[in-house]
Amino acid sequence: MIYEYSAHDWAMEAAFFADLERKRGNEEEAVPLFEKALKLELQAIAETEQTEGLWWSVIHRSASWLALDCAQPRLAEKLACKALAGDPDPGIAYQLREVLAAAHERMGVKDKAT
Repeated sequence: MIYEYSAHDWAMEAAFFADLERKRGNEEEAVPLFEKALKLELQAIAETEQTEGLWWSVIHRSASWLALDCAQPRLAEKLACKALAGDPDPGIAYQLREVLAAAHERMGVKDKAT
C-alpha cells in the first residue's frame, strides 16, 4: 500500500523545516516555510468534511499555532475558538486554550478577571 501525503502531512513537513530554520537563526528562510505550512493546514481544514471530533480539533490546533508563527494572532484566535466550539478532547482543548492565551498576549488583550 502506498501512502499519499495529505495537505496536513505537507503542512507538518513544512512546519518542521521552518522550525529548524528558526532555531538556526535563519528567520528569512523560516517565514516563507511557516506561511506555506499555514496555507496547507488551512487547505486541510477546507478539505475535511468533519465539523467536530479529534481530527477537526487537531488540524485547527496546528493551524492556530502556525498562524502565531506567521504573526497572525487574530487568525490563531479565530481558529482556536472554532475548534473549542466543537467540544474537543480535553487534552486538545487545553492546547487550544494555550494558543488563545498566546494570541491574546500578542494582541495585548488583558484578562479583566484579574
